[in-house]
Formats: sequence, structure tokens, C-alpha cells
Amino acid sequence: MPLIDTLSRSGAFGPGDIEWLHLLTNEWQIIADTGYCDILLWVPEAVLDGNHHLLSQPLESDAGFLCLAQIRPSTTHTVFHTDRVGQQLSAGLLERAVASWNSHTPKGTDDEHTIKDIILDTEFIPLIRNGRPVALLSVHRENLGTRKRQQAERVYRDVAHHLLQMVSRGAWPEFSAPVGTAHGNPRVSDGLLMLDTDGSVLYASPNALSIYKRLGFSGDMVGESLLHLTRSLLPAGEKADETLPLVLTGRMPWRAEIKAKRQNVTFRAIPLRQFSRLGEERYGALLLCRDVTELRRRELEMMSKDATIREIHHRVKNNLQTVSALLRLQSRRMNSVEAKEGLEQAMRRVSTIAMVHEALSQGLTQEVNFDDLIGRQFNLAAELASPDQHVHTRIVGSFGKLPSQIATPLALVINEVVANAVEHGLAGQTGEVTLSCSHDYKPNGDHIMVVSVADNGVGLTDETRLMLESGDSSSGLGTQIVKTLVSSELGGSIHWSSVKPHGTLVTIEVLLSG
Repeated sequence: MPLIDTLSRSGAFGPGDIEWLHLLTNEWQIIADTGYCDILLWVPEAVLDGNHHLLSQPLESDAGFLCLAQIRPSTTHTVFHTDRVGQQLSAGLLERAVASWNSHTPKGTDDEHTIKDIILDTEFIPLIRNGRPVALLSVHRENLGTRKRQQAERVYRDVAHHLLQMVSRGAWPEFSAPVGTAHGNPRVSDGLLMLDTDGSVLYASPNALSIYKRLGFSGDMVGESLLHLTRSLLPAGEKADETLPLVLTGRMPWRAEIKAKRQNVTFRAIPLRQFSRLGEERYGALLLCRDVTELRRRELEMMSKDATIREIHHRVKNNLQTVSALLRLQSRRMNSVEAKEGLEQAMRRVSTIAMVHEALSQGLTQEVNFDDLIGRQFNLAAELASPDQHVHTRIVGSFGKLPSQIATPLALVINEVVANAVEHGLAGQTGEVTLSCSHDYKPNGDHIMVVSVADNGVGLTDETRLMLESGDSSSGLGTQIVKTLVSSELGGSIHWSSVKPHGTLVTIEVLLSG
């Protein structure tokens, strides 16, 4: 079950608590990557059981914790090869966890028994909001003894330490920061810069140096103002993002993007703050950067492809409308009533296909909002089938979005069945035609869409129903088209039946997935 749903069921959390915890689990990959650690999120079991007062009271020594979320580092190996979500905290760690919760302070321990052959440094971090804990983080990393750490590892671990301190106070992540789901969102492994209060570079990771080298800078970045350095690399007259100064000085938790020397680079700033008598005071910033040149190129290609496909659908629609107009002109020259009706039916079928291509030309995907499409087509099909007849139309249920390979034949099938319901079912009388759609999800994963067209007309004789079901050639061209489309294009089935006290029901089943 998703984290936010699990926490919402308890009813014990205050305004913004659940949203902040959800935001934290969206962002804590940065801590795991810089701290070379696995992180687990724990909540007292009694809180999940609905104890509204437990968040403001000390826990008993035997209080249990349940793991609700877990993140692994992408910069080193994980220490947990199995998923811990849904498991209880081990008895050996419970004392430290309860102590951290009750004291509102981090508590560490050497846990030599949790993982075989690995000595872990385990630390519990209470997450404090509005003066009381709302959850607990456990941070686990392998103890490598007295091994001397390189500068990059020392800097990264310091970053993780600073972020965990901010997390513990509820100062990070910030609600004002954009959610990290954008295309090209920088990651720790892409490039990392540490800035001081003024925006000067204190440290640049090798990947960050490589990014700036591709932008045209090959010197030492340490001590340089990142904003001035970056601006000097922009083409003359290039108008930079207005948020760039605030991002490259680390003042705001925002994102920005630049383009220079045919390279696209995105930046994300995370201001680092410490608590003082004046409140949260900024003392530096973490800046993540990423070369998204190839990603932007692919996006442009996709946009161009989408535009081309939309233009093709638009032209196909125009060509089909031209064909429909030609059929209309030809029908007017016909003296034979049968020939005139045949051309009008062909014109109606061509117009139906044109409407599908018109819908496809409006969107970015090869899917059609079938409810919008069929709402117009349904009324039009009933009206064209018998212009002098008063027919009520009604739609029940929702089709949703359908792929074009389903939408086109289904629209044609509905068009034919509705026309048949008006012409033969109602047989010149005032009546109602109802189009219904329902979705049936089978235990085996099959998704079946059931479409039905019902009228309150004269109904079917057993002889007529058997003729329709058998596919007798004397049943008419429309019926032959419908049966062919349902079986070959939709991979479904169609059935005719009588409705008591009178009327006809046509049921079409289409397998959408499975």
C-alpha cells in the first residue's frame, strides 16, 4: 500500500505531516547517495493503529516500530538485499530507537548482528515537526574501520550529515521546492558542487568538472563564483533563465537550465541551513548539475515526430472529408433510391473514420478520448439514419481513452449498429436508443470492455436473430461490416437479443488487455 495511504488511515498526524513525509521519500535518494547508506522510515505501530495521542507522549520501552519505506544508495552497494518494508524493527535495535524518539535526538549504535559478516554503523534520526516526532529514520552504512577516506567521500558524507540534520528539524525538503519528477532532474552521480554563503565553489565533483569542461571551462573551479563563471560561458546575447542567479548562488531551492556550446545543463540548488537564535540561517548550498543535451535532443525529435503524426492525421481527415463530399455529390445525381441510399451509407462510414483522425490530430498520443468522439458521432448516426424520425439518444457509462487501432473500428461498429437500431429496430416510430459501456476486470488480469446498443422498438424474431448470429449474407452489408470489424479488428464478439417487453439489444465485447 502507498505510504501516504498507510499514514492517512491512522488519523494521528497533523496538518502537513503526511505530505512532508511523502515529499521526503521522494527526495531522500540524495541522502542515500551522498551518505553511501541505506535508509529506512519507521513509525510506531501504535500510531498506525490510531492512537492519536502517541505522537505527543513518550514511548514505552517495548513499543514496536514498523518499516514503511526504504531507499538504497546508487553510489555504493546496499547492505539490505531484501526488502524491509512491512517488517518490524528487530529487538536488538529497539532500545536505541525508543531512546531517539523520546529524546528527540539522534542515537547511534554498532549493529554487528543485523547483517551476516558485515558490521554496520546504524543511526536513528527522529523527524521532528511542530515540537513532536512524526517518524524515525534509521541510517545504515558499512563500517570500514580506520580506512582513510578520499576527499570526495568526505565531502559527500558531510553533505549527507547536513541534510539529515535539516531533515530531523523538518527544514528539508521544503514545500516550496519543485517536485523531483521533471525530465533531466539532476542526481548526485551526475555532478555535485558545494558552495559557500556567497555562492563561491568549495568543491566540485569530477563529473561536475567534466560538465563545465564541455561548456568551455577547463580551469580550477574552487574559489570561483559559480554564477559569474557560468554567465561567462553563455553565448553573447543569450538570455538566461531569470531564476539562474538564485539557483547558482544557492539562495533558493529551485531549478534552472542553461545552453552553451550546444550543451544543455540543468541545475538544482539545495540551500544548507543551520538553526540559530535567528531561526534557519543559510550557511552554504549543495548544487546538483546534469548534462541533458542528449535528453533534450530526443525530446525535440519526439516533438517533431508528434507534430508530423498529427499533421498526417489532419491530412487524412481532410482527404476523407473530400471523399465524403464527392460521395454526397454523386448521390445527388443518382435516380435509383437504392443507389442513393448506398452512397449515403458509404458517406456516413467515411465521415466516421474522419472523425477519429480529427481526434488523433488534436493530441500528442495515439489515443482517442472516445467519450468526446462518440458523444457527437452517436447523435449524428441516429439523425442521419432517419432524418424525419424523432429519436431520443442516451449514453450510459464511460469508454475512456482508447488506442487508435481500437477507436476506429469501434466507432464504425457503433455507427452501423445505431443506424440499424433506428432504421429497423424503431422502424419509423418515435423511440429511444441507448448506448452503454462498462468495464469488466477479470481475476486473471483481462480487461474486457462491454458495449451495448439498445432500442425500444419492435424487437427481433428468433429467425432474424439466428440469421444475424450466423452471418447469413442476406443479413445486409452493414451487418457483414460489423461482424468483420468485431472479429478481425477488435478481436471480440457480438450478440443480438430481444428485450422484454419489446426492443433489441446488441452486445459487443472487446478485450482491451490481458
